[in-house]
Amino acid sequence: MMKRSFLAAGLFAAMMTFVAPIPAVSQTGGERVDLTYAADKMLSSVVYIKVTTKSKVQTMQYSDPFEDFFSDFFGRGNGGRQQRQVQVPPRRGAGSGVVLSSDGYIVTNNHVVADADEIEVKTNDNHEYRARIIGCDEQSDLALIKVEATGLQAATVGSSDKLKVGEWVLAIGNPYGLTSTVTAGIVSAKARGLVPGAVESFIQTDAAINPGNSGGALVNAKGELVGINAMLYSQTGSFAGYGFAIPTSIMSKVVDDLKKYGTVQRAVLGISGTDVESYLDSQKERDNEVDLGTLTGVYVQEVLSAGAAADVLNIGDVITALNGNKVTKMSELSEQLARFNPGDKVTVTYIREKKLHTVQVTLRNAQGTTSQVQDFGVDELGAALRPLTATEKRELNLTSGLVVTALKQGKMQEVGVTKGIIITKVNDREMKTLEDFEQAVRDANMSTDRVLWIRAMTPSGIKRSFIIELSDNTEPAKKK
Repeated sequence: MMKRSFLAAGLFAAMMTFVAPIPAVSQTGGERVDLTYAADKMLSSVVYIKVTTKSKVQTMQYSDPFEDFFSDFFGRGNGGRQQRQVQVPPRRGAGSGVVLSSDGYIVTNNHVVADADEIEVKTNDNHEYRARIIGCDEQSDLALIKVEATGLQAATVGSSDKLKVGEWVLAIGNPYGLTSTVTAGIVSAKARGLVPGAVESFIQTDAAINPGNSGGALVNAKGELVGINAMLYSQTGSFAGYGFAIPTSIMSKVVDDLKKYGTVQRAVLGISGTDVESYLDSQKERDNEVDLGTLTGVYVQEVLSAGAAADVLNIGDVITALNGNKVTKMSELSEQLARFNPGDKVTVTYIREKKLHTVQVTLRNAQGTTSQVQDFGVDELGAALRPLTATEKRELNLTSGLVVTALKQGKMQEVGVTKGIIITKVNDREMKTLEDFEQAVRDANMSTDRVLWIRAMTPSGIKRSFIIELSDNTEPAKKK
């Protein structure tokens, strides 16, 4: 079974890796392709990223079989579940990044920097900088970071749309801590979809990609950036011929949004679907003969009531093009939609009962509106929080919770939250750490309702609940 491996790597001091030399010149359709030019042009734009996650105390649950027995015998009924606080040691890792501007904006993978407390960036000429996160996008696995510098060599961003299967490419990064490593290969496939629900349309390449290459550059023979290396498929965790990069067609939009808004303005059609090929295969397994009028496209499995396509598409329709660009599978539709903003109008071509139709649709965001989604952080809530101590848990008979230690003008204060109150759950998620609360806020901000349902308790034991709306947007969601 093939194993999916993200490429953020720790530093391995004693590991030796031998990289095959790059053919300086290759024969392609009678044209000589000089890959040394591309390597030389891009090397100074690829940086080495080191990340550190500090030591933290986490509450872990475990089961004690003896306690389980005596709990049942004496009717205490806690099922043998116990809690203990564990000191998690600091973690260090490394990856790669690509300089996008001379003043220090750098793109990398979300999984490289998302949980980092400290980020260090080292350029090809050995200058080192501290970096800060501008924004992260888990769905596309991209992140934008910034160093305070001038005169950095920015990569030339090329068009991944023009990339052809069989074309020579370079992968440049820092595998296993071996900085400024260049490997060569070809584009093996385009528009690969690997994870259902993710925003992805990967470029597949056989250029060697290994742990530490995450966030590095996939480069065409002209020395242009055409993708951000992101993952590999392997049985061992090391390169086995299958590497994948995020195309610049997706990267450019994500980076621009993170820089401008702090979050991605993601336009959605409001459907869920699958490749026509996969749908037909599943029907054949059930001995069902189906004729959709096409063998390629996206088969519509669900139409969301508040989505952009609610009044125009039906279950069973097959999407074949978007704005005149042919769509043969779900990953291609995902890549096309990733270029647009909520409120943009697109032309959808689809087949219904073997007849071709075209309709104009206004794209919406995940909330079912055309408004901009703003990054909503904990600071906007106006509360300082800390986890309950072991003594407080025992006195309050709670297993977890966050204490409100201070308040300022903000949404918490507006709904009646007071200093000293203990938040136990947010949107049915237990509040054990500050990270739990931050994640609950992020999830709610990107949900359809954009609401925090808070369960709390006063120090005297009175249970309270609060509802916080994260948006003042009053635009109604369109119902079917």
